[in-house]
Amino acid sequence: MGAGEMGVEMAGSNVLERARRGAGLSQQELAERARTSRTAVSAYEHGRKSPSLGTVERLLAASGYELDVRPRLSFRAVTGRRGKRYAVPDRLPRLPVEQALGMVRLPLRLNWSEPDRLYRLSDRRDRARVYEIVLREGDGADIERYVDGALLVDQWMNLVLPADLRTAWAPLIERLLAA
Repeated sequence: MGAGEMGVEMAGSNVLERARRGAGLSQQELAERARTSRTAVSAYEHGRKSPSLGTVERLLAASGYELDVRPRLSFRAVTGRRGKRYAVPDRLPRLPVEQALGMVRLPLRLNWSEPDRLYRLSDRRDRARVYEIVLREGDGADIERYVDGALLVDQWMNLVLPADLRTAWAPLIERLLAA
């Protein structure tokens, strides 16, 4: 669950339903595991009731998940030499392994030169191409969706990027490479 996906109102509904479905549980099965009623689970998932933090933790644990707190990414816009604006985060995003190494089809606004191409992020060349496209053409939401920070650092020296884009990202990447 990435930064920005879980608002306060969604803490008791969308997150709980995603965890329950991810665990392959019915509302009844989750209720039995968490020692509550099916109607309470339904009310939480549909936003009719707001669970306490303790209840959310108990329901997530019964689904095989845990609540996680991560710093929220923020982006600054950097204008390149030719007026092109790039989104640069204050820290690198992290993706779940399945997303970081999965298959993606970039939207046309990002990948206008090869529309409908399917990329395998488990393939280093495909992943490098996606990262080049997303860093060059994407906004903060695109970076959060397609770029895994650890894998970006691993490929940084091999990416073909405009000099001004590379310069904008360099302090963030170099700080991690030096660690």
